[in-house]
Amino acid sequence: MVYDKSYDKNIKNTALLVVALGSFLIPFMGSSLNIALPIIQKDLAVNIILLSWIPTVFVLANAAFILPFGRLGDIIGRKRIFTYGIIVYTIASFLASISNSGSSLIIFSFLQGFGCSMIFATGVALLSSVYPSHQRGEALGIYVTAVYIGLFLGPILGGFLAQNFGWRSIFLFNIPFGLLLIFLIKLRLPREWKGSEREKFE
Repeated sequence: MVYDKSYDKNIKNTALLVVALGSFLIPFMGSSLNIALPIIQKDLAVNIILLSWIPTVFVLANAAFILPFGRLGDIIGRKRIFTYGIIVYTIASFLASISNSGSSLIIFSFLQGFGCSMIFATGVALLSSVYPSHQRGEALGIYVTAVYIGLFLGPILGGFLAQNFGWRSIFLFNIPFGLLLIFLIKLRLPREWKGSEREKFE
C-alpha cells in the first residue's frame, strides 16, 4: 500500500499504541499462565495431562490461524481483523476467569489463542500501512520491545497477581486493556487498510 500523506501524527501514534499494547498482552498471558498452573491445578482439581493442555491450546490456536488471518486481513481489512482479535481475546479472557473446570478453561484458552492469532497476524501489517518507510523501523522496534516487555513482566506480575488475588486475576487483568483498545480503535482509527482488496482467499 502506498503511503498516504493525509495520515496525521495522531493516527500513527494511536496505531502504534494499539498494536504495541495488544502485542504486550499476548506474551504476558502466555508467560504468566505458566506460573499460575500449579494454583489452577489445586483450585480446579485438574490432572496433570489436562493441565498441560491449557497453555498448549493457547499456543496451538495462535500458530494454526495466524497465516489465514494475515491473508484475510489483506483482503477485508487489517484493522477489522485486528479489532475482531481484540474482541475475541477480551471475551475469552472473561470467560476463562469464571471457568469452573479444567475442560472449560482449555476451551477458553483456545479462544484466547484464536483471538491472539488475529492480533499477531495483522499488527505488523497495520503499522507498515500507517507508517512511511523511513519511520517504519522505529515503530517496529517499539512493537518488538512491547512483546519482550510482556514476556519479561508475565512471570513477575502474573505471579504477583496469582499469589495475592488468585489465578483468575491474570485473565481479568486483560479485560480493561481490551476494552481500552476497542475504544481507541473505534474512536481514533477511522480508516481501513487493505493490501489485496478484491482478491480471493486462497
